[in-house]
Amino acid sequence: MPPQHLTRSAEELLHVVESLHVMPFPQHEEKTADRWSGPGYHVAVLAESRDFWEDRSSEVVEEAEEGIEADRVGLAALLTERWGAPREVDLWPRSGHPDPHFRAPEPMNLLCGLAGSMQVWRPPASDRWIALAVGQADPEFPLHLLAAFGEGSALPQ
Repeated sequence: MPPQHLTRSAEELLHVVESLHVMPFPQHEEKTADRWSGPGYHVAVLAESRDFWEDRSSEVVEEAEEGIEADRVGLAALLTERWGAPREVDLWPRSGHPDPHFRAPEPMNLLCGLAGSMQVWRPPASDRWIALAVGQADPEFPLHLLAAFGEGSALPQ
């Protein structure tokens, strides 16, 4: 059986967010096991549930959702204390563009493929925004708590 979700403290997650917030954006696309980066953005997996290949029962999925949501809520509270209330951004309208050849700029393209919405903070004295989202690539794949970082101009209005 795959390992269960291991919850990290909100303070540990905040430390990861702070580190990524100041990390320079690379000149070219880069991917590691838990981070996608490119010119003007980073997207990182902060927490991951088990996968659902062998068991997609409602109890198993609910337990995973609750664990990821607890991580999101705890971290969101610390980010809100620091930078004020977040703005909710609905990602679904951005994923269905009428032009079939349209591709949203990163990190929005990646986020639209994984999540339905995100909470966004704009730290003062920073030209970057920070977002939290819960996403899943497919029903059998793990749930992810994602942190996204982008240049101010990449954030949709």
